Amino acid sequence: MIWHKIADFLNELDFSGNNIAVAEMNGRKICIAKFKERVFAFAYKCPHAGGILAEGYIDVLGNIVCPLHRYKYDIKNGRNISGEGYYLKHWAVEIREDGVFVAEETGSGFFNFFR
Repeated sequence: MIWHKIADFLNELDFSGNNIAVAEMNGRKICIAKFKERVFAFAYKCPHAGGILAEGYIDVLGNIVCPLHRYKYDIKNGRNISGEGYYLKHWAVEIREDGVFVAEETGSGFFNFFR
């Protein structure tokens, strides 16, 4: 697992009014969200139709809601809870003294040889 620093401090990120910010991890955009005193990291685009999830919102149950078709994903595990069968990529987040870090799986085996 590789930890990427995305900010020096959490308050550097712009959470707008919907508690979802955009950050960069390893050269690509991701979303960072605050919900019930916790911080989560997940894909920038919805796996269904590519809606920008930072333009969506988090409902009262902690589901990320895509702004295009209102597909919902559990903020804790990325599971699609509105029944369409999609999965939202997500990553672990750590707030440390020296910054905000997001973990990226490195994996092993044949397919990672070509990464």
